[in-house]
Amino acid sequence: MTTAPVLQADNIVKELGSGAGLVVAVKGVSLDLVPGELTLLMGPSGSGKTTLLSILGCILKPTSGSLRIADTVVDGLSAEELAKVRREHIGFIFQSYNLFPTLNALENVRISLDVRGVKGFAATSRSEEVLREVGLGHRLTNYPRNLSGGEQQRVAVARAIASSPSLVLADEPTAALDSENGHAVMGLLSRIAKEQNRSVLAVTHDPRTLGYADRVVRIEDGKIVGEERRPEGIDSPEITDLTKRRKLHA
Repeated sequence: MTTAPVLQADNIVKELGSGAGLVVAVKGVSLDLVPGELTLLMGPSGSGKTTLLSILGCILKPTSGSLRIADTVVDGLSAEELAKVRREHIGFIFQSYNLFPTLNALENVRISLDVRGVKGFAATSRSEEVLREVGLGHRLTNYPRNLSGGEQQRVAVARAIASSPSLVLADEPTAALDSENGHAVMGLLSRIAKEQNRSVLAVTHDPRTLGYADRVVRIEDGKIVGEERRPEGIDSPEITDLTKRRKLHA
């Protein structure tokens, strides 16, 4: 059975600047993202990966090409309409966490629901639920300054999934983290994709992330130059470790 894509990008082009300063940052990229998969978009600095991520997240408009998200063709939509698409369908995770320093963990998640019209007890209850899902049930009232980098990124992940988006976009989610926390965050993104049947796309140049990917898309000079998929029957490091732990305790 074929799974319908959450996102379909067709021949996306993005030009920046004009005249002698014109740069074509994205050159005819086509990409589909389906539920249940963690996809990595990998490429060197200046390859166009962050620009492409901004287009797929409806933050930047492409110069040409077509983009469909959850059966909505976003070509030609107004700024307000694009914001509505983001609120309803997309969760964002950033390298620098982007948490409000004056809000605690629970409030940082809840504010993402407030802007979507979910308020009061429903917002608080959902915020607690997703923070527990990412292993921070004991950190609900802690402020960012009292959280480690890994914990702050997990708050950011909780915020991204609180509204149950069909698409989660992550920009260098492990770049500011040490090895242990980097693996923890990638394991979390892998579980979100599989257990919650979401499409997760992470822009990264971090080789530590490769083992968690169902699919790796490589971009250079604004063009897709290759794609790899996890071989059938090969588990992610997280799944392998979990299997070993179960055997040890059997």
